[in-house]
Amino acid sequence: MLTVAEAISRVRNEVKAVKQDSSLTNRFLFSLIMKHARFLMRRQDSLNRIMKFNSIFSTLNYVELIDVDAAEAECFGIKTNCTFKRTKHKLPKAIEGYYGPLLRTVSSLDFSQQVIPTFPMTFQQMANQKSFKYNKKKYYWYLNDYLYLPNVDWDAIKVEGVFEDDISKYNCVEDDADNCNYFTDSKIAVPEFLFTEIEQLVMRDLGVMLQVPPDPGQDANSLSQPN
Repeated sequence: MLTVAEAISRVRNEVKAVKQDSSLTNRFLFSLIMKHARFLMRRQDSLNRIMKFNSIFSTLNYVELIDVDAAEAECFGIKTNCTFKRTKHKLPKAIEGYYGPLLRTVSSLDFSQQVIPTFPMTFQQMANQKSFKYNKKKYYWYLNDYLYLPNVDWDAIKVEGVFEDDISKYNCVEDDADNCNYFTDSKIAVPEFLFTEIEQLVMRDLGVMLQVPPDPGQDANSLSQPN
């Protein structure tokens, strides 16, 4: 995968090739890159092509859990277990896939137990069934950047996902700055084969702003249109 700095450099070189006096900030270029990366990643997820790219996934090794009221988890019909577990802090921003945030695995710290994604109403319906007491599966749902886990009693979990935000601080050893990276050195969680199309879409966005003449060799109709 490319680093943030490498991705920005690729786009900046494309800009310089057609307009030498451009004064675009790295922050702005990166925002355009991620705008189109999000769209293309969602498209790939709709085709079930994302989960196989191991390189784009990162793991939060220790995500602390706390007790919260079940009502906060938008699960109002549960008659027992008035408290659920919730991640203590909001998760770093994950790229949205076709079916929601791209989280591949939520598990116990030793990976021995997987937690299954669901929704508050779905869990509520399951929990109200008489046979639910025989269900040994663990569940979670994503709400307001938190994970809610209604039927675990763990202190922490592991979370594997495609995160847009830099996650180095989440896995840093306290007071050990050497374990943390600069954001520009972090990897962009986007398959590298998408970057040619991302570059084309960014340059299309910049064309009007920079008054860059269109490339006659580029078939604009071949590019997907973000919503």
